[in-house]
Amino acid sequence: MIPGQARLTGVNWGGLRTLYVKEVRRFFKVQTQTVWAPAVTTLLFLVIFSVALGGAKREVMGVPFPSFIAPGLIIMAMIQNAFANSSFSLLVGKIQGTIVDYLMPPLSVGELIAGLVGASVTRAILVGCAVWLAMALWPGVDVTVRHPLSLIWFGLMGSLLLSFLGLITSIWAEKFDHAAAVTNFVVAPLSLLSGTFYSVEALSPLFRAISHANPFFYVISGFRHGFLSEADSPILFGAGLLLALNLALFALCYGLLKSGWKIKN
Repeated sequence: MIPGQARLTGVNWGGLRTLYVKEVRRFFKVQTQTVWAPAVTTLLFLVIFSVALGGAKREVMGVPFPSFIAPGLIIMAMIQNAFANSSFSLLVGKIQGTIVDYLMPPLSVGELIAGLVGASVTRAILVGCAVWLAMALWPGVDVTVRHPLSLIWFGLMGSLLLSFLGLITSIWAEKFDHAAAVTNFVVAPLSLLSGTFYSVEALSPLFRAISHANPFFYVISGFRHGFLSEADSPILFGAGLLLALNLALFALCYGLLKSGWKIKN
């Protein structure tokens, strides 16, 4: 064996599973904060906006307002928590000096990304299920799934999109303030101004065009189609666009980790 030559070939399934389980256990140990608290917060959004904007008496896209905003709130909670999870691991490792725990194991760059992103998507799914359960038990809200394929595809694509964005943020950031800045000035505005609480068809042509330039809009519109059979955007176009964005973000994550930018340097 030549010194420095890799001995592992193929996928290191044992190492990948260990990293994934470690990341899932990390957020699940504080599940009250990472899973159930977002469900309560999102339910409060539903109650406040429903009461303030007329409740079931008002209809949007032919359905009562609470049922209209419920899918958007579910996916919004999912993507925000996917970002929060993936933007934490490498960053806290850099700050605490434990980044070697991610770099030393015999994991390839692709396996490292898969473990971190997989755990973030898992958290997003758990949060989505918790929010859906809370809304299903709330009177006057219909969250019956009508198109499972749309629900799964756009839920997965949205969670992956924010997981990759969070991982890039974790690589770039040097302190928690940097990650918080991306959360407050990028993720939160884009998710809130993406048609969660309104139909973009009601906006002026200028703001409608701006909304269509927001990738979060296609996530929420497609995910809503899974519940309401209605969408503000072409489903196939949104599905293809999100797939392309995720492939591009994966390639960017791979390149950054491969180069060791702000991690090894």
